[in-house]
Amino acid sequence: MIRLSLADIAEAVDGRLHRAEGPEIVSAGVEFDSRKIEPGGLFVAVPGERVDGHDFAAQAIADGAAGVLAAREVDAPAVIVPPVDDRLGALALAGDVDASGAAVLAGLAKLARHVVDRLPQLTVVGVTGSSGKTSTKDLIAQLLEPMGSTVAPPGSFNNELGHPWTVLRADESTRHLVLELSARGVGHIAHLCEVAPPRIGAVLNVGHAHLGEFGSQEAVAQAKGELVEALPADGVAVLNADDPLVAAMAERTKARVVFVGEHPDAHVRAVDVDVDELARPTFTLVTAQGEARVTLPLFGEHHVGNALTAAAVALELGATVEQVAERLGSVRRVSARRMEVSEAPGGITVVNDAYNANPESVRAALKTLAAMTRGRPGRAWAVLGPMAELGESDAEAHDEIGRLAVRLNIDRLVVVGEQAQVMHQAASLEGSWGEESVLVPDVDAAVALLRAELRSGDVVLTKASNSAGLWRVAEALLAEGDAGRQQP
Repeated sequence: MIRLSLADIAEAVDGRLHRAEGPEIVSAGVEFDSRKIEPGGLFVAVPGERVDGHDFAAQAIADGAAGVLAAREVDAPAVIVPPVDDRLGALALAGDVDASGAAVLAGLAKLARHVVDRLPQLTVVGVTGSSGKTSTKDLIAQLLEPMGSTVAPPGSFNNELGHPWTVLRADESTRHLVLELSARGVGHIAHLCEVAPPRIGAVLNVGHAHLGEFGSQEAVAQAKGELVEALPADGVAVLNADDPLVAAMAERTKARVVFVGEHPDAHVRAVDVDVDELARPTFTLVTAQGEARVTLPLFGEHHVGNALTAAAVALELGATVEQVAERLGSVRRVSARRMEVSEAPGGITVVNDAYNANPESVRAALKTLAAMTRGRPGRAWAVLGPMAELGESDAEAHDEIGRLAVRLNIDRLVVVGEQAQVMHQAASLEGSWGEESVLVPDVDAAVALLRAELRSGDVVLTKASNSAGLWRVAEALLAEGDAGRQQP
């Protein structure tokens, strides 16, 4: 973060100083977890469901914080933010927050915008979509880092708390700020774009994630398209030509449009796509600047689309086709629990993709599992849990996944939790399976079943919405003996 006094911060957020007796200077990062505060940092007192950050203000100062961003007076030097209207409160994606929480988030957003406006050398890149946001954000950051200091969020810091927190990591040396934008309703992405106005915006896909909130894919598309609507006339919209709902967003932006995908009209496209025995994809990258063969050290053909988006962004910012191909060939998986492939004791391969799930991402994961086990002696095990927030399409979506597992010749399906039982029923009906599909009540039962029946050469995929905690299945298998050797 750039150096700012508490007085500067108070002016930026339209707040007032409290117990500030001297030129307190914020010279380190902004943190909402008091345990992570660094000397010279700014502690953001966010009221949460379990604890209220205001109660930790004094301790944050004792640990070296220069000040606190707060909604009410605390026993510490602070900037007190003003209350906000109902609209800003309704946009709080960080959880169910009260009025003081909404005020703190609004103040944090104003501070982030103030910092962005003070960094004219900064290029802001925004990424959104129903699935693949985090993986694509990680790819873009790795392609841009050799071209200049790059800031990107860890994991999925993509809401009203994580978004400005990431922005405030930027300073005078930062050249690229790569941001992931999430939404649970219309207006959310537009608000995030006001915090850090993007010059390049990429929309990956419009799927079924959060249909419970949006009601339809068309409503999802309306929300995701707010990113390209926010782009300036000299900006660039990177759109997936293979997704009609995304491609149609070209009509909603004044920025120049770059289409990516396998569609023959895409400006940055992939041809001759193939996968190896571990489902790592290879393709020819075709652009107006030239062509290059790319081999991704990532698992799953779905990463091709993510890589094309990252390539388009890097090319727009000055990379050559050869540089993009070389960097894509050496990228690494950054965020945890996303196609994380490890070897467990006993010759078992574990694919931990359990960070989150929606119909599109589960289909991609099952196809990857099928590719990894094709022609190999081991069996393919899919350990699947519920996909949350699907609204009226919940039963239909779970039914389709259960049937797909059969059609892809997945050997064993373990469905975890009554919420996902439709998967088990559909698989049993589709394939007239006997013991190939089983419904278990919880993670412990799934682990017990796998421990009893897994054998050398088997590959186990874990996938579910984050709330199901199915990564615990993967971790339990890897914890037996050695921690497991992770694949590159």
